[in-house]
Parts: sequence; C-alpha cells; structure tokens
Amino acid sequence: MSIRVFKYISPISFYALALLSFSLHGWATWLPLLYAWVLIPVTELFLYSNDSNMNAAEQELARKNDWYDYMLYVIVFFQYAAVGYFLFSMKDSHLLWWETLGRIFSMGLLCGTFGINVAHELGHRVNKYEQLMAKALLATSLYMHFFIEHNKGHHKNVATPDDPSSARYNEPVYTFYFRTIFFSYLSAWKIANADCRKKGRSIFSLHNEMVQAQLIQLSLLAAIYFLFGWTITLYFFAAAFIGIALLETVNYIEHYGLQRKQTGSGMYERTMPHHSWNSNHVVGRVMLFELSRHSDHHYLASKKYQLLEHHTTAPQLPTGYPGSMLLSLVPPLWFYVMNRKIRKMQEAS
Repeated sequence: MSIRVFKYISPISFYALALLSFSLHGWATWLPLLYAWVLIPVTELFLYSNDSNMNAAEQELARKNDWYDYMLYVIVFFQYAAVGYFLFSMKDSHLLWWETLGRIFSMGLLCGTFGINVAHELGHRVNKYEQLMAKALLATSLYMHFFIEHNKGHHKNVATPDDPSSARYNEPVYTFYFRTIFFSYLSAWKIANADCRKKGRSIFSLHNEMVQAQLIQLSLLAAIYFLFGWTITLYFFAAAFIGIALLETVNYIEHYGLQRKQTGSGMYERTMPHHSWNSNHVVGRVMLFELSRHSDHHYLASKKYQLLEHHTTAPQLPTGYPGSMLLSLVPPLWFYVMNRKIRKMQEAS
C-alpha cells in the first residue's frame, strides 16, 4: 500500500470516535461532532490549500491500485457494524437526554459522511456488486432513491432550474432543504417509472427500483423495531435524517448560485468545471474521499475519487467543506461571502 492510499485510512478516525461515543458517557458522546465541526474547520483555516495534480505516471499507478477500492469496501462493513453497535448502545438506561442526543448526532455523522458519501462514489461505478454496496450504504440513511436521482437526474440537470439539488442564488439553505428533499424524491419516482415503461414493465412491480427501495427500507425499519422497539427505532430514524441533512448541505454548497447557459428549449451547455464549487483544502479532501474536488467529478463522473483533479477554471469555496457547511447555516454571512464571489465570476466572464 503506497503512502497516497494510506492517507485515506484517516477517515476511520470518525469510527474510532463514534465507538467512544457509543461506549462512554458525558461529553465523550459528542467527540465525533467536536472533531468534525470544530477541530477540522479550525485546522483548515491554517493549513494550505493544495491545488496540485498527479502527473500521468502517478495517475496510471493510482488507477491500477486496487487498494483505493478496498478502502471503500471496508467502509460498508464498518458502517453496518456502527449501526448495530449504535442500536445496542441506545438500550443503556442510564443515558441522560443530552448523552442520547450526542450518540444520535454521532451516528448521523457516520450516515452522512460514510453511509451516503461513500455510496455516492460506489454508485458511479459500473460493476453491479459495487452498485449493490452503494445501495446498502444508502439504506443506513433511508435514502436509497439518491442512487437513482443522483445518477440519472442530478448529473443531467445540474446547475439548471430542473435540478432540485442545485441551490438558487440567494436561496437560504433552510428553504433549500425542503425543496431538494421533496422534489428529489419525486424525481426519483419519475425516473424509475420511466425506466419501467421503457422496458415494458409495470410501475407497480418489483421491477421498479423505487418500489424495491421502499420495501428494503421498510424492512430495515421493521427489523429494528422488532429487535429494539419504537424508541430506538425513532433514534435510528433521527440519525438517518441527520445524515440526509448533511448530504443536502453538501449539495447546497457544491452548486450554489451557479447556472449553465441555456442553448435552446430545454437544452443547456455541457457541464463544465465552473459549474461546481471546488475546494482543495487537504483535510476535507481526504476525509471525504476527494468529494470536494467536485468540479472534476461533474466534468467526468466516471472518474474514480483518487484521480480527481484541480481545474483552474473551477470556482473555489472560501474554506474546506466542513467550514463552508457551517458558513451556509448562517445565510447572511453565506450570501455576503458567496454572492461577492459569484459577481466577480460574472464580471470576469
């Protein structure tokens, strides 16, 4: 295993802190949150932003190195192990209300950073077993429709009014949550139904991917209820919702205020690097498996995470993903910073 691969082991630190959260009491239950939302954002304020790319030889070595894939496969096992341990830990009758919240938010962090983020990477693969792992990870956040809508909807319609996952200029993140969650779900149904009709299948059958997703997620909830009861089922549901909120906050900062030019009725220019906000801050890049090099991901969605590159034309977020997500939660500050960046881009074009 090369040193380039080794750096992607560092996100396992989230799991280590989550295990402490699920095992201990007091402020230890909040350790993953302090790490993710205090230590990392503060660190990225002082660390340099690295916009260097690998040369052709290094890219070829990275492309052929299977360890980059093995890292993702291991996370599928870790995520389900974490869910199981979380559920058992919530049976602790001595937990105080704020310790309960700490464990729920810690599990929610895993749902967002690994359950959905790693599923996003695997969901772009062509191998069926990798896509199956992606769906399994999404189930831990009760967000399996993301696999359908993201690949067949978002990547087609990104940075246009037709995409519910692209934030509008001056749209606060809090109203964005309602719009993207509701309309992304509806979009996934429309896509899955259309796929069934193309194949001559009934939309009310197991051939419909959305029907499959609902049944799997309901079965998961039923199993948790049967084994742990209503209260812990609600705790799991809350953690899954936190994971969803994290995903949608990421969606918000990735495309805020950026628009592709319309070239005809319902037609838009090709998605280019300047249609996604990018971040080269090293800690966030590694912790999120290069998700923050989002401009290159949309430019060529089939490219694996270890090969994503910096583009000089890609607009840059003011800091790494964690810090930018926190900034977005204060709309006046977010608009002050980001709208100025957008105006400068428009003046330069």
